[in-house]
Amino acid sequence: MRIVLLDTVGLLAMMDRRDQWHEAANKAWALLVAGPGRYVTTPQVMWECGNAMARTGHGEVVANLFQEMSEHGNLIDPSPSEVVAAWSAYRNAPAGGPSIVDCLSFEVMRRVGATESFTNDRHFAAAGFATLF
Repeated sequence: MRIVLLDTVGLLAMMDRRDQWHEAANKAWALLVAGPGRYVTTPQVMWECGNAMARTGHGEVVANLFQEMSEHGNLIDPSPSEVVAAWSAYRNAPAGGPSIVDCLSFEVMRRVGATESFTNDRHFAAAGFATLF
């Protein structure tokens, strides 16, 4: 089964019509949902989205997505060992490397067998994952 991690960049691009990647994200999303698959994310990605959308006054969009992902079992909590591994990778990354949330996403993706991420963040590609726009 195709498992795709929903990343902050992709989710925010879809939610915010003013985002420079809005059109590309919507096109990628339409292709993604046209086929079979499971879409997962982490609470930390949702927190990043919530923080960003709070500035727009549309926080309910993120809260609704969080609830939906949680109810369908698609909100994946990182394990304690994944958190430790993510912090280690983050600590050892060069300047301009992936964020701590990205490092955590990579760990979760490996565990659940996700090879793609709904993002265009170059850090996912550098970590060996396909990006969808």
